Amino acid sequence: MSEGLDDLVARIRACRICRDEPEGAPLPHEPRPVVVPSQRARILIAGQAPGLRVHETGLPFNDRSGDRLREWLDVTRDEFYDPALFAIVPMGFCFPGYDARGSDLPPRRECAPAWRGQLMAAMPQVSLMLTIGQYAQAWHLGDWREASLTATVANWRAIFESGEHPRQLPLPHPSWRNTGWLKRNPWFEAELLPVLRAEIRMRMAAEE
Repeated sequence: MSEGLDDLVARIRACRICRDEPEGAPLPHEPRPVVVPSQRARILIAGQAPGLRVHETGLPFNDRSGDRLREWLDVTRDEFYDPALFAIVPMGFCFPGYDARGSDLPPRRECAPAWRGQLMAAMPQVSLMLTIGQYAQAWHLGDWREASLTATVANWRAIFESGEHPRQLPLPHPSWRNTGWLKRNPWFEAELLPVLRAEIRMRMAAEE
């Protein structure tokens, strides 16, 4: 990384605004920002926020959701964690905790306004962004975002071919809780995934 990006990442890793200057209730545990920026990767994964296992290990998508995402992308674990190939920048860098039902809370509201614009500006080489879930889509897709996640992802071809830079592909969250969604929407695996995999391979080949 360049000195500028290296300094930015150091400040992100030291960030404690969700605990010390929160919007609403403070983060209930010590922050541990998890982010993998890159000045080489042409592919950026814009997810939601780390889960508990990612918080504990410091490795993004180090869980069953990550296994499914790597299957969607058709990449190995080593390829996925190579910062020359993939930048991984969630909407919230820290595990937000659980709600009363035991589900992950949404990404912290403080995080993206504080850091996202700076990080995106520091990675102009990114040519493909995968916006995973409603929070990333709300931030990055603008008027292309539909009323529901299903409608947004179903409109993937128009979004991808819109001519905007970087090109974007909206995806559902790869959580195993979304297995039912995948069964109800077979077009996702039949139509979107082949295009996604081809685009991934094309950009990875450019780094070889």
